[in-house]
Amino acid sequence: MSIKTIVSIVGARPQFIKSAPVSRALASEFREVLIHTGQHYDYGMSDIFFSEMEMRPPDFNLGIGGGSHGEQTGKMLIGLEKFFNEAKPDCVLVYGDTNSTLAGALAAAKAQIPLAHVEAGLRSYNRAMPEELNRVLTDHVSTLLFCPTDVAVENLVKEGITKGVHRVGDVMYDALLHNLEVARKKSQIQKKLDLKKGRYALATVHRAANTDDKERMQSILSALRQLSSRVVFPVHPRTRKMMQEWGVSASSNVSMIEPVGYFDMLALQENSNCILTDSGGVQKEAYLAGVRCITLREETEWVETVAAGWNRLAGVDEKLIVDLFENWFPKSERAPLYGDGHSAKQICEILSNSLK
Repeated sequence: MSIKTIVSIVGARPQFIKSAPVSRALASEFREVLIHTGQHYDYGMSDIFFSEMEMRPPDFNLGIGGGSHGEQTGKMLIGLEKFFNEAKPDCVLVYGDTNSTLAGALAAAKAQIPLAHVEAGLRSYNRAMPEELNRVLTDHVSTLLFCPTDVAVENLVKEGITKGVHRVGDVMYDALLHNLEVARKKSQIQKKLDLKKGRYALATVHRAANTDDKERMQSILSALRQLSSRVVFPVHPRTRKMMQEWGVSASSNVSMIEPVGYFDMLALQENSNCILTDSGGVQKEAYLAGVRCITLREETEWVETVAAGWNRLAGVDEKLIVDLFENWFPKSERAPLYGDGHSAKQICEILSNSLK
């Protein structure tokens, strides 16, 4: 029996992290071709993750880079369609909710190649978010839908999607378990920044709804300025660009640093007293690391972290952000919401059975 070929598509930091445990699991049964669309092309957002996590470099890099959502997705679609027509893979594997995800999904659907979506079924129910559109469209053309939670499965049922749906847990948990011990040994970020466990907050801001809106960004920075703690802020390239254009800056208690690698990020998260973020992935990592999270959005796709009492939605309400930071602390134990850390193995087994 010939070995089946799976094409895995990645393009952004969270996808590199999610794909690592899945690639390890696939290696024993499949030929995997890894395509990097180039969506994150800055060294601090891309190359460092492959080198740090000892991932093999991508087999192909489309080098798409920046551009508007439509332009970026269109260029990716053209490149992927050409590759699929030549390589004729047995399955295409996409992750999450980025433009790379949608381009991979559309290209596979048009070429009539089975499509598997890791992190299927997530919904914020805010169609103004580009990520929400990417999620919905990808799920509706997918053959196999790998859901991280029961809520994700229920979301798909509401949309009439029941075939090919599997609740497998979260591959991000696989990655965190695999890499946390390495981070504790390797990362020097605490020493470099002179940080003490539990004595600082960690902030990340990258969503266009925040970074491209001067008033929202100023509100976030004003809230950070008022926190009774040092704040470490790894600054996304787009966020830094917009802050420079507007001439806005952070205060002395906010340490604005360059984007950090995965191990340094894990160390920063695990040792912080609070995480303030607009990132879906960081919200989830905060929960897994046992750190309270204040989400700088009005909604979240990770609703179970809010229900569990470890995540609070603050939007960019300056007063609310400060009040939550100073006065709110989780009161309940963390439930095992995201599986047992063996999601990649389950995904591999399901793919093996489905592609026979």
